[in-house]
Amino acid sequence: MPTTKAKPKAAAELNIGDEAPEFDALDESGARHSLQSYKGKTVVLYFYPRDSTPGCTIEACDFRDNLSAFKKKGAVILGVSGDSAKSHQNFKQKQNLSFPLLLDEDHGISSVYGVWGEKMMYGRKFQGIVRSTFVIGKDGKIEQVFRKVSVPGHVKAVLETL
Repeated sequence: MPTTKAKPKAAAELNIGDEAPEFDALDESGARHSLQSYKGKTVVLYFYPRDSTPGCTIEACDFRDNLSAFKKKGAVILGVSGDSAKSHQNFKQKQNLSFPLLLDEDHGISSVYGVWGEKMMYGRKFQGIVRSTFVIGKDGKIEQVFRKVSVPGHVKAVLETL
């Protein structure tokens, strides 16, 4: 199960220059990932609502299609949602994704990053992941924050910050 090790200041307050909250989570294949394990690398940590939905599929495929550009800039991509390992496996296979999708079924990671919150769809309020991306520098500090992301052009904007 995904867990978070550190509780930062109120998550909604995470800003550029802040220390990124540590996380320790499994991916779709059961491999463990922590922020500490990526020390010395730039991490693009993107949060998305659900596997295999239209916007999330477009976003994931855009990251996939630009993965070599991110690698050239020394960045790794990590996707995070509250879906199950099986859902992540199916999504990765169907879309040919080659980066890890972290499990956040208990919303621990999304909560400390301040992206778990109230949303509205078709006039109905509910709790869920608000599409967001954090660029975390080699030193573990947040270099860029994208909140309430609009999918078209997002990956290009992230690349431009690196």
